[in-house]
Amino acid sequence: MRLLHTSDWHLGRTLYGVDLLPHQAVFLDWLLDQAISHEVHAVVVAGDVYDRAVPPTDAVAVLDRALRGFAAARIPVLLTSGNHDSAVRLGFGSRLSEVAGVHVRTSVADIARPVLVADEHGEVACYGIPYLLPDAVMGELAAGRSHASVLAAATSLIRADAKQRGIARTVVAAHAFVTGAAACESERDIRVGGIGDAPASVFAGLTYVALGHVHGQQDVPSGSAGTTVRYCGSPLAFSFSERNHAKSVTLAEIDGAGQVSVSKLAAPVPRPLREVRGRLDDLLADTSRRGRRPEELAGAWLRVVLTDQIRPASPMERLRERWPHTLVLDFDPEGESVCTATDPGRLTRTADPVEICELFVDFAGGGPADAEQLAVLRDVIEAVQHAEASDGEPAPAARPARAARAAAADLDDAGSVDEWLASAGRDDWLLDEDLAFPKRGGNPAAA
Repeated sequence: MRLLHTSDWHLGRTLYGVDLLPHQAVFLDWLLDQAISHEVHAVVVAGDVYDRAVPPTDAVAVLDRALRGFAAARIPVLLTSGNHDSAVRLGFGSRLSEVAGVHVRTSVADIARPVLVADEHGEVACYGIPYLLPDAVMGELAAGRSHASVLAAATSLIRADAKQRGIARTVVAAHAFVTGAAACESERDIRVGGIGDAPASVFAGLTYVALGHVHGQQDVPSGSAGTTVRYCGSPLAFSFSERNHAKSVTLAEIDGAGQVSVSKLAAPVPRPLREVRGRLDDLLADTSRRGRRPEELAGAWLRVVLTDQIRPASPMERLRERWPHTLVLDFDPEGESVCTATDPGRLTRTADPVEICELFVDFAGGGPADAEQLAVLRDVIEAVQHAEASDGEPAPAARPARAARAAAADLDDAGSVDEWLASAGRDDWLLDEDLAFPKRGGNPAAA
């Protein structure tokens, strides 16, 4: 049994303003060619098909064309929804597309409804677990409020169905963050109750677990004999944290005894991602760049970190004259002793919104947030994130959230964290007015 395992297409995504859709279309054409040339029995897509719950119409057209190609080639496709997808929109017409061999799994009701694929050794049951938001599905699955609990309930349904059918070889596509996997900057936070991961042990007893969500390809120790758990990774890089990734799809082969062997098929690379660091004049004068040929950087999407102590004039314009695909410009002056309270870069490097709010509480309250305050911050942030993910539109925000976003836009212009925090939302809102912040000797921000 040969399967192509892919995930995290994120159709419609941009890279710092660069439209990636033409490159994504090239990848999907290449994927069809690989499926045909390797004579695979099925293609498994483990979530995040689109980048947004309401995808651009051009992205929908690209997906339609790709799926039509697989259907014409008589290659079954098992496709699940991820945390970026709208399960309802992606699942529209799924019963009809199934007639063409495109099997879309976006609901709890379909978890134990496999796609049966046969080879010379018999049938393999391929199941799809969509992204399971615990708050939305724990009642339907009779599970607790955690990713581990809802995934355990889902895989229990799958094991029971496979046993009833008498099928020993099982493939499960799931979109989740499994404990031990190495994450990167471009993946959306899916924590619930402060916990976003689930142990690989929830997949014990399954043959091959085709995972999505993490953008770097990697195996995850399953802790169970006979179970292979793997992330195939995204086909394109979506952040500079992925610049050293070797993007690929996974060709998984399952023999009659259920033993799995995997190989990586290198995906087409539209442009490499590179990062250079140094003083502006030195960078522009240096043609070697530590052994790199000048044309290598000129053809790459580039992040430049300038270490000049004084910001030079028109740095981006000068860089793009030399390297036209420079996308990101950061500053990290060398030789400065910068404390955390006066370093705006600390906030820009912090991906965790709870940690950003903790910094504000520490600044405004004169001390770190206590456990009760952290619980409130975490609940509010998770509620907003889940609301945005569910319908593709920003949730109606309280005045503090709007003010925080506006202040964040001015972060690069602030001279220090103190300066940014001092002006962040102080003009027209008070934190405890809208958040009902737990009392800890009063909220100094209201003073």
